[in-house]
Amino acid sequence: MSTDLLDPPRSSLPEATLPAAAGRSGAVVLSLLRRVRKVSGLALVLVLWEVGARAGWLGSTTPPLSDVAARGWDMAASGELFENLGVSLLRVLKGLSIGLPLGLVLGLLSGLFRISEDVVDAPLQALRMLPHLALVPLFIIWFGIGETSKVGLIAVGVVFPLYINVFHGIRGVDERLVESARTCGLGRLGLVRKVILPGALPQILVGLRLSLGVAWLTLVVVEQSATASGIGFVINQATQFLQMDTVFLVLVVYALLGVSTDLLVRLIERRALAWRRGLVAR
Repeated sequence: MSTDLLDPPRSSLPEATLPAAAGRSGAVVLSLLRRVRKVSGLALVLVLWEVGARAGWLGSTTPPLSDVAARGWDMAASGELFENLGVSLLRVLKGLSIGLPLGLVLGLLSGLFRISEDVVDAPLQALRMLPHLALVPLFIIWFGIGETSKVGLIAVGVVFPLYINVFHGIRGVDERLVESARTCGLGRLGLVRKVILPGALPQILVGLRLSLGVAWLTLVVVEQSATASGIGFVINQATQFLQMDTVFLVLVVYALLGVSTDLLVRLIERRALAWRRGLVAR
């Protein structure tokens, strides 16, 4: 009799693929656990907010999260929230479209050319020491109470973080890499494109994250005065009529906008810096 009939049935998968399949399953589980861990802190804050407001621990004027969510649903259904949010987003986009290219170009010039550093860096460092949010009255005097002053202040605020990080990112590139590239016959343009900019890219993206944070912070300030639309206008109106659920709703919107743009830049970092191996936290 054949001994094959006496052997127990085996898996149709080759034995070598079993550990690999188990490893992939473990990786999926770990990925899910990490995603849960990432949102656990935020979930805990929201639960504490709801419980604390209901119990009166946060003061009588702090509405619970459920009331804020209900107010948000009503404003979204009526279109009021999205209409004002669109106005605010347009202001930020206009300011970023001016300030980010300016900060990038100035950082590249100062980082790549000594003469540009000598001419540009000192004035920019002097202006950087001025708190740009304190320039609101001056911008209103110069440009009026319209959109120009608001967009201009956002543009000014985002220039400096990006400039500083682009400049130091370029100057932080390992000189041995530059010399090796020159030895291989790489020209100045190729050197900038293939060695200097990739080496400075991590620092540049840090500057972008900081600039986006400054943009949202500036938006909060510029929409607090002489504004007839935008989420800043909504919070001003709500404050005057003591509509605290609306006030907290706008604060949550500001926070979500900041978190969303930061996550977007981090996604770009993962894609653009896939070649870069660094410390992985455990």
